[in-house]
Amino acid sequence: MIGSLSRATPVIVQGITGRMGRSHAALMRTYGTNIVGGTSVRTDTKDVGGIPVFASCADAVLATGAVASVAMAPPEETWGAVQEALAAGIKLIVTVAEGVPIHDAVKIGRAVRRAGAVWVGASTPGLAVPGQCKLGFLPDVCLKPGPLGIMSKSGTLSYEVGYRLARGGLGQSIWVGVGGDPVKGVRFADMLPVYFDDPRTKGIILVGEVGGTEEEECAEAYARLGARKPLYALIAGREAKEGVSMGHAGALVHGEFGTIQSKTKQLTAAGAQVFGSIESLIGRCERIYRFDKR
Repeated sequence: MIGSLSRATPVIVQGITGRMGRSHAALMRTYGTNIVGGTSVRTDTKDVGGIPVFASCADAVLATGAVASVAMAPPEETWGAVQEALAAGIKLIVTVAEGVPIHDAVKIGRAVRRAGAVWVGASTPGLAVPGQCKLGFLPDVCLKPGPLGIMSKSGTLSYEVGYRLARGGLGQSIWVGVGGDPVKGVRFADMLPVYFDDPRTKGIILVGEVGGTEEEECAEAYARLGARKPLYALIAGREAKEGVSMGHAGALVHGEFGTIQSKTKQLTAAGAQVFGSIESLIGRCERIYRFDKR
């Protein structure tokens, strides 16, 4: 589903009448995303900036044929928003709220798998196919069509990477913020087959952080799947106290796992290149891909 996103993909915004919903629905549409509708419990609101507003996802999907949703719902309401979207037949759901209750996140994951859908979130800035569409709030100035796929835990660090790629004329093929919550939908390892199968993607950039084991899981999957495309990794942070959340809720170190040493060792052993700074990462990409600009 993520690899097939385009300017034609019909998207709805759940919670479109709220401040965040109004603002980002307009920004996504301005970028080129096909925002065909929104939902709200405010039945007195018929449209937001020309975008029709429906009482439910079911009504929105029936009227528009939407297949993707951006849920602008607070953490405690995210599970309900996902349930409604899945019941309506939505196949890609982006939930931006940080701090979705763990039990709710577990239920979301199970429900999404049962429905054969894809969940990006929680705590994500969204995803984008530069030049086509964006679902969430990735900054436009960081987006430019190009040969490098980005997957990231850290929003702000990935913005800097994306901006420097765009400024250098390289750009991105598919950019996905997997989010930093401990229980979530798409993870780094899940994204590898998407990038491997995407003809626009020539190399993959992983923007990780200390804590959690997602980078180690990705290293194992990268080796198991055959390292079909180059993987470049940047890990934010140097040290974290064991058992203490550092920044994101999922940034926890347990023993030797989750440390920068563990992540670097396992990614390198799998065939990835690990960089200690944005400058070295971007410099490497510019040397390799400067003739593959789009």
